[in-house]
Amino acid sequence: MTGGAATGVDDGPSTPAYAPAGPGSGHPGHHHGGKVPALRGTTTVAEHLAGPLTFGVGRHGSLVVGQAFAAQLTSVPKSGAPVPWYQGEEGTDVAAVSIADGTTTFATRVGDQESVSSSLLMQRDRRGTIRQVADLLAFEQSANPDAVNTYGFTDLPAECAAQVPPMFAPYTGAVDSHAYGSVTVHGLTYVADAGANAILSVDRRGTVRTVAVLPPLEVTVTAEAADTFGLPDCVVGESYGFEPVPTDVEVGRHGALYVTTLPGGPEDGSLGANGALHRIDPRTGRITTLATGFAGATGVALDPSGNAYVAELQGNEVSVVTRWGKVRVLGAFTQPAGVEWANGTLYVSTDVFGDGSIVAAKVR
Repeated sequence: MTGGAATGVDDGPSTPAYAPAGPGSGHPGHHHGGKVPALRGTTTVAEHLAGPLTFGVGRHGSLVVGQAFAAQLTSVPKSGAPVPWYQGEEGTDVAAVSIADGTTTFATRVGDQESVSSSLLMQRDRRGTIRQVADLLAFEQSANPDAVNTYGFTDLPAECAAQVPPMFAPYTGAVDSHAYGSVTVHGLTYVADAGANAILSVDRRGTVRTVAVLPPLEVTVTAEAADTFGLPDCVVGESYGFEPVPTDVEVGRHGALYVTTLPGGPEDGSLGANGALHRIDPRTGRITTLATGFAGATGVALDPSGNAYVAELQGNEVSVVTRWGKVRVLGAFTQPAGVEWANGTLYVSTDVFGDGSIVAAKVR
């Protein structure tokens, strides 16, 4: 039940008319009427990828893929052989890939779930020049936005707290940075930092600011969970605060941000499906939860009609949250991680822990 980084994805800079449900809607939700998008078939557009957790789609269907397990940013043209655009050292994670106005944004990270030695935001322009935009780890070390959060068991009676193993004791946000999702609009890049548990903004000059800090994800401990994790009976019915782990960010109408999160803890279903979709006002940092109950929410895409598509990595499916707040399963996909809406098509990365692929899905 400890915190940790997670996989996440980006999406393109679309600005659909999106009018989602109010706070606290569940999965599935039952709100107003309206047509629910349906899956009409898929076509494989890229294959044999090593961890395609995040990717971007160009105007004509070309792809730029972050191959997380190969430490590589790869261009996949609509026809022809893939071309490596960036090769990191072994162990480098390449993620948070997005495309805007011909410029590809991506992030690199060196480290593991316990420590990080480098976390950078990078960009490749139309001419092929790659530059460092911002040092996200340096910002995290100086600001540590989620230091305001306390995770773990925080309200146990003293007698019960004394019985809880030290690893479940309360702790505040630690120094970590792991950028997993990005989107750029009008020169401003928003970053979903799964290590920092925050949404950041980075301007053209590389100035990093905190847009919002996601609050702890409170999960009620069941008797089954207490038994599984070797916890005393006194914690049953109590709340445990997980790290929220933002995995992706998209921009909707009026500049509102749409963010997926998953808990920094078990994703095997032992504590339920706790992934969520949120809307964030970038001017105030106000967070509204739109839908919950996703099994590993690793990415979000918005279509022009205002529907949001959420990849559920552990659920092996992609769900749709309509602009009216209905939540339905769009279709089954094996280990989906990244979702993008581009060129009137929904793109999904699949089999991300095996022989990875990206498919183009027809949605009507």
